[in-house]
Amino acid sequence: MDEVRPTSGPAASALASLFPPGLQAIYGECRRLYPDQANPLQVTAIVKYWLGGPDPLDYISMYRNMGCAAQDVQEHWHYISFGLSDLYGDNRVHEFTGQEGPSGFGFELTFRLKREVGETAPPTWPAELMQGLARYVFQSENTFCSGDHISWHSPLDNSESRIQHMLLTEDPRMTPVHTPFGLVNFLQIVGVCTEELQAAQQWNGQGMLELLRGVHVAGGPWLITDMRRGETIFDIDPHLQPERVDQGIETEGSNLSGVSAKCVWDDLSRPPEDEEDSRSICIGSQPRRLSEKDTEQIREALRKGLEFNTKAALPPINSQRQGHDRPHQLSHSRKDSLESESSAAIVPHELVRTRQLESVHLKFNQESGTLLPLCLRGRLLHGRHFTYKSINGDTAITFVSTGVEGAFATEEHPYAAHGPWLQILLTEEFVEQMLGDLSELNTREETKLPKEYSWPEKKLKISVLPDSVFDSPLQ
Repeated sequence: MDEVRPTSGPAASALASLFPPGLQAIYGECRRLYPDQANPLQVTAIVKYWLGGPDPLDYISMYRNMGCAAQDVQEHWHYISFGLSDLYGDNRVHEFTGQEGPSGFGFELTFRLKREVGETAPPTWPAELMQGLARYVFQSENTFCSGDHISWHSPLDNSESRIQHMLLTEDPRMTPVHTPFGLVNFLQIVGVCTEELQAAQQWNGQGMLELLRGVHVAGGPWLITDMRRGETIFDIDPHLQPERVDQGIETEGSNLSGVSAKCVWDDLSRPPEDEEDSRSICIGSQPRRLSEKDTEQIREALRKGLEFNTKAALPPINSQRQGHDRPHQLSHSRKDSLESESSAAIVPHELVRTRQLESVHLKFNQESGTLLPLCLRGRLLHGRHFTYKSINGDTAITFVSTGVEGAFATEEHPYAAHGPWLQILLTEEFVEQMLGDLSELNTREETKLPKEYSWPEKKLKISVLPDSVFDSPLQ
């Protein structure tokens, strides 16, 4: 489907009044970067989202960028989305909230893909990738931020590529745009290998992005994705892992404060058939459901008070793709807090009574279980917290250290729950013990499941189970 687009010169002025102001503002930024490509190739949503179409992005423009030899930037294709921000200002897609705040979700996505020799037109698969990410944002109403990392678990272009995950950062050449409907930032998708995603999770996304900028074939200054890249940055420079990543984890910890996960917890303190008061989430039994009002308030507490990802898994483009890990900003001090700027973000005690538990059993799938060493080493040993939020329901498990303020778990009662939200307070001594006992989870290699770990003196048990257990309708 062809769409009318502004061109340069007098024609642009004549058509300006026909263009929605939000759309026109982004086109203006594109024209600043590409004055010689006034009519770029576009992927267009045939049926617009507000008319019931499946694709939230109205357009994805595709530009040819010649690179910059002086800055060691290679030639590439540059993709820019239109639709995550408010293009129209008439509430057909986004609620208009004023000029001072964000426009729509406050950002558009971009992607820079290395141009292969002989390519005369940009591949269109990045447009579908961007639509998939946009569908997730619209369905979850959660936004992306620079430094976020996205576990995709499949080559981004459906090939045999090692580039199977993504980091997000500010586009290096596009500047934020002020529109009549608010501010629009431009977040660039950066394709990465599994080992690079894991390093970003263990350390932080911004640190990994800086390492990628310093390696030409891994992205270079403008972080250009090369789907044919066969080596990780750690293959290219083996010193990066011990000298930058491991040292960063040791000195700074991780800024990943939570993940969406397959997880459940059991209260072993009382029988699960106690329907009146027990949080019975034992596999094989039906969980007690909270009211819609209670559930929404807990979700808001998790979203604001914990500053962690409450997102469900990304809606897959195919069945193999799911998962998103979103970090928050590093704390400026060793002491972390479960409280946001508004103390009202924490679930009030009158909403769900806090229960102290004597003994708990935590259950994770393998991918979630491999993040336990990160939780302990990168977060709790640095005085922070880490949360697993179930993708299958309202369940959440938060590990807290003794330095975290606002927690309802205490040293006297280290296991405490608000409805489906469990908090576990671990002392530094116990964390060190658990790290030793869970050391095999550091490998991230496929192991025979189930795996069980138990600390009887602490009345704590952890099981790592196959995915099929969590996909069971009885879970």
